[in-house]
Amino acid sequence: MSYQVLARKWRPQLFGQLVGQQHVVTALNNALERERLHHAYLFTGTRGVGKTTLARIFAKSLNCEKGISAVPCGVCDACREIDEGRFVDLLEVDAASRTKVDQTRELLENVPYAPVRGRYKVYLIDEVHMFSASSFNALLKTLEEPPPHVKFILATTDPQKVPVTVLSRCLQFNLKRLSREQIEGQLRHILGEEKIPFDEESLSLLARGADGSMRDGLSLLDQAIAFGGGEVRGEAVKSMIGVIGSDRIYGLVEALAAGEGAGLLDRVSEMAEMAVDFSQALQELLAMLHQIALLQLVSGYQPDDGYDRQRLNVFAEALSTEDVQLYYQIGLMGQQELNLAPDPRSGFEMVLLRMLAFRPEEGGSGSAQPSGSGHRAPRQPAPRSKAQAPKSGAAASAAAKPTQAAAPAEAAKPVAKVSDPSDWEAFCAALQLGGITRQLAQNCAFGSWDGKTLNLTLDTSRRQLRVGQSEMRLLEGIRRQLGESVQLTITEAVPQQETPAMREKRQLEERQAEAETSMAVDPMVKEMEERFGAKLMPESIRPVDDSTG
Repeated sequence: MSYQVLARKWRPQLFGQLVGQQHVVTALNNALERERLHHAYLFTGTRGVGKTTLARIFAKSLNCEKGISAVPCGVCDACREIDEGRFVDLLEVDAASRTKVDQTRELLENVPYAPVRGRYKVYLIDEVHMFSASSFNALLKTLEEPPPHVKFILATTDPQKVPVTVLSRCLQFNLKRLSREQIEGQLRHILGEEKIPFDEESLSLLARGADGSMRDGLSLLDQAIAFGGGEVRGEAVKSMIGVIGSDRIYGLVEALAAGEGAGLLDRVSEMAEMAVDFSQALQELLAMLHQIALLQLVSGYQPDDGYDRQRLNVFAEALSTEDVQLYYQIGLMGQQELNLAPDPRSGFEMVLLRMLAFRPEEGGSGSAQPSGSGHRAPRQPAPRSKAQAPKSGAAASAAAKPTQAAAPAEAAKPVAKVSDPSDWEAFCAALQLGGITRQLAQNCAFGSWDGKTLNLTLDTSRRQLRVGQSEMRLLEGIRRQLGESVQLTITEAVPQQETPAMREKRQLEERQAEAETSMAVDPMVKEMEERFGAKLMPESIRPVDDSTG
């Protein structure tokens, strides 16, 4: 017996087996149970979400030999013939191959005749938007007043091309795109029933590649089973569908956080050697920026499977919320323009360099960068817990424009040296670090300093900050202050004294507690609680940032 592909083998045979279209299933179930049946239905939605499947199940419900029911028996001759695609009273038509008006008239010639085997004669017209204007006109009268033994089911992926005169004669149901979770759950169920080994990473990748279509997901699953020799594993799926390794995308975000143009180009060169699809690389970068933005602004958010939460948290702290939004916007625009570039690699590089070249304006002045330096000093992220007042008027207009380079004299402004690292918080400030390197320094506590070697203690819960070149960049900053011969030793342990990051967190919590207490005893708040039954929401209270004056 020949192999049957999963998309056909696991096609739902009952309404209850359909994934993700409960709003349509409920309406059809109620109509069938009460026998309040319209003569024409229109199912719309993207490919692979169940339009044709719904139509066939509906036809089976109408013609089941045990009576009209929302749950057809599946064993009678009518049900089996519909499942096998040989039921004489179910006429499936592909509108793309019957666009001429003569073909439509020929199809409608048999409408007046009674069904041969079933209770109803069902016309299933797929991709109905492909009909010509003349074909639609020929269909109109029959569609509005068909004989009582005829039902029309139209399906289309592009309802905008269907004339309103046709839409007004049908009950229209819009089928939703399936979520990744729904596709992933169905793939897991099928693999379990088929007794095929798999891992969770592979399901996440396949569900993402399906892009809302169950049929596409099952086709990819078939391909993955063949590619993996009877197993479905994450590494094999990545290789099959060309997913760029997440480490490479993490590397791009790390270089962005550090403001390193040279680092970005090095990583692009590595990707070019792997012959990656730069359009897909940009999509992966945008997806990661989206996850970072959610972590920054949504309390308690859990990243999608396949992402390293610890690394994303590092990026969420190292990047400001404004920069993440700007990077995302630039990436979206770059995606539209990528095919206009001389070649995909140069277009991808320019998108990344544009992310470094432009930033929201701070304090009314441009952010300086020495010409030809190849390194942008990363902006210090604002604490995420504090409310930020929106700009208005001229300030908002100025913020939307690219910042201009500062005067050379300002760019070359010398940095005052600090020779005593024992006051580690003040010493960190003098280093003028940014991005992940700054986070690494802020989560260290001073250990000892003998004039040659500086010993620091890194909070064990923050060991993930020792990524890429962050430790080397920290040493470079220390050497600028203490001399080129200085050595750095970092020990991972529970700090015996408060790190700058711990102190900042404690001070913020103290200000938050003070703000909540102040609001709780405020006379106006108490009056609103007593008179209107108002309730104070502590999570909505934000302390005033004293540094802003």
